[in-house]
Amino acid sequence: MITKINSINIHYHVSGKGNNLVLLHGWGGEIKSFEPIHKHFEKYFKTFSIDFPGFGKSSLPNKPWSTTEYSNILAKFLKKQGINKLIIIAHSFGGRVAIRLTSAYPELITKMILIDSAGIKPKRSYKYYVKVYLYKFIKYMVKMPILNLYSEKILKLINKRAGSKDYQSVSGVMRKTFVRVVNEDLKDLLPPIKAPTLLIWGENDQATPLSDGKLMERLIPDSGLVVFRNAGHFSYLENLDKFLLIAQNFLKDDIERKHD
Repeated sequence: MITKINSINIHYHVSGKGNNLVLLHGWGGEIKSFEPIHKHFEKYFKTFSIDFPGFGKSSLPNKPWSTTEYSNILAKFLKKQGINKLIIIAHSFGGRVAIRLTSAYPELITKMILIDSAGIKPKRSYKYYVKVYLYKFIKYMVKMPILNLYSEKILKLINKRAGSKDYQSVSGVMRKTFVRVVNEDLKDLLPPIKAPTLLIWGENDQATPLSDGKLMERLIPDSGLVVFRNAGHFSYLENLDKFLLIAQNFLKDDIERKHD
């Protein structure tokens, strides 16, 4: 299904009945990223899966966005669907948007499950800053005569060698959006969160390390952390049966209320 918000087409899938459950995918993901979770929980909830703008079948943002724009358009989507209370399950980048949303609209979210969530800005090494400033210097130099004839090839080569896979996989407005998003630190938004929050993490997550999960557990008042041994950034798919069992237990009261 498609709905238009602020001239942007939002692609989504909805099924099931009961309390509202919204699934938010990670960077580079889409509705299919949560397909097995959606199929499981549509038995208990009115379940929504959404393609964020710039992913799946949704339109591109009209300019580089931060999580503020993503949470704002998500809030408008929820309002358009008549949703004033919801449970969120979010992975990685989706966790960033969920944290921003619950900060701006604390009355909306009754429970959250954050899986390998982004939101903690990593500590940068000296090597990282050398690489950044070297890149900026090269961008300046390729504007010079003669070099400017080869600027596109030079910058493409530098991006290929220096950029992360997520950075390399996008271009244009989404590449600029990626840079804005990964440089946000949402740490200060965690202590005010009132919704009971379950954190699920892969022990060997390299994208959002387990230390981020432990920090979130300390900062979010009503939270608990479950760690999946030998799992990576997609811990919920690597341990699907275990994830569904734990998530369903966390949402047990909400499920039982539907059947009362």
